Amino acid sequence: MEPLPRGANFKRAKILWELGLHIASRPEIPYGGNRDMCITVGSGSAERFTPSLRLATGSAILAHAIVKGEIEMAFVNPSAMLTQAYRGVGVFRDALPVRIIGSYPSLDRFVIAVRAGLGFRTLADIKAAHHPLRISIREDPTHSTLVLIEQLLTFAGMTLADFEAWGGTIQRVGGPGDKRRLTELREGTIDIVLDEGIRTWLPTALESELVPLEIEPDVLVKLEALGWRRANLPQQRFPLLQRDYDCIDFSGWPLYASAALPDQVAYDVCAAFAARADEMPWEEGTYTGVRQLFHETDATPMDVPLHPGVERWLLDHAGSL
Repeated sequence: MEPLPRGANFKRAKILWELGLHIASRPEIPYGGNRDMCITVGSGSAERFTPSLRLATGSAILAHAIVKGEIEMAFVNPSAMLTQAYRGVGVFRDALPVRIIGSYPSLDRFVIAVRAGLGFRTLADIKAAHHPLRISIREDPTHSTLVLIEQLLTFAGMTLADFEAWGGTIQRVGGPGDKRRLTELREGTIDIVLDEGIRTWLPTALESELVPLEIEPDVLVKLEALGWRRANLPQQRFPLLQRDYDCIDFSGWPLYASAALPDQVAYDVCAAFAARADEMPWEEGTYTGVRQLFHETDATPMDVPLHPGVERWLLDHAGSL
């Protein structure tokens, strides 16, 4: 398929997309502000625009809007947050009837890295020491890492407020590779980082003499009950590691919908993924083909069922995937 369908109307739609992307990505907009987008397909040929399909980015709790029919589909990062919605655990009090349309392949880990010279090996060590630490986390109050951090620390018998009560301070940054974080890591003024997006900050942390913190087995078991998966952080991938470590999986960006979404709509979106795969900004080195979007892989963990319309599309195209 050509990069842009022919016709002036599609050029105008592309212009609107680029304008919206620029406005939403302005650096001065704080995380949690107007940084998300909702793409609406519908008819604008009457006095009012009639939407037929709305696809959005945003926080995990948009799942409530999905099941209410306020939007049809949304991305969530990572897949474990959709699992919590499906199970009705963690930040979701009730199980929601969500289904996966397709999962964008993203291979990532959540790692806690601590300054080696402090001698801390586990979260229990930190809790016992009450040492004043300079902590680096994300500033977006809706970010999934903050959900994970709260759940993780709760199971370890701590809160972020405890760190401040012990005399510590919190650095809040935008993206995981925020230059403020990297600068302080190199200057030796960051003691502990809790984040995903490890390609962007973990090499600098390791070069700055931080090491991964071990998460106690009982804490990992409790996290797994919420939908977080245990994962491996391999020395082969990060040669400055002294060995492999256990950490928490932060992979997959599921595009999901309500189970009540008409099958044909889900079917059509699958067809769109396949038709426009060459136009997608796939994560480098992770995407292996359209089939991957609808199947369990390291980069597309799936603990939530596929939508029935997706199952039908896969059955119809089994010979071509």
